[in-house]
Amino acid sequence: MTPLDKPLKRELAIGETTYTLTIDPDGMKLTEKGRRRGVELLWKDLVSGDVALATALQASLAAD
Repeated sequence: MTPLDKPLKRELAIGETTYTLTIDPDGMKLTEKGRRRGVELLWKDLVSGDVALATALQASLAAD
């Protein structure tokens, strides 16, 4: 296996919108192409089962 020691970026289309997915040693981040803010998911939250809580918190902070 190849270790994930630096960010890996890929472009993907969901519907008609293009996104950038960045996977790094801390987690992953999905942003709309050309934007800086997006949804971030940390590996530790995914493993511990706190994904829904972390996602809801980010969504509530982004709504402000």
